[in-house]
Amino acid sequence: MEYVFFAKGHPNVTSKHKTTFEVTKDKEIGKNADCIIGVASDESIKDIPEDIRKAISCDNATVKIYLETENAFDSITGRGNHLLTLDHPTDIVCRKSEFVCSRTLMIKADKAANDLNPNLIKDLREGKQLKVKISVS
Repeated sequence: MEYVFFAKGHPNVTSKHKTTFEVTKDKEIGKNADCIIGVASDESIKDIPEDIRKAISCDNATVKIYLETENAFDSITGRGNHLLTLDHPTDIVCRKSEFVCSRTLMIKADKAANDLNPNLIKDLREGKQLKVKISVS
């Protein structure tokens, strides 16, 4: 199962967070928002189709996120969990930890914001479009 949506970068993307990364529907972010890599997203976590959300909320689900800009690409792999509610109205957060809240898309992710491809982050700081693909198996 796969699902694709789009967001864009922002000059305040710092990508310094060590345990999470986030995409949000919010159009503006401050310089302290060190986990946010994409803004003005087409989708929040609650907008992801029901069949994908149902697959993510299985304990044995492998969740992959593919991030792509004009000049760069990265991928992140994590796990689903039955405690994920996947119902936040504006945000999508991927976490290295096992913390679960309404914004959490995956836990035990193998990358956080500070691990992402520097060329991807450079594109995002320049405000370029971000393609986000979610794959669940």
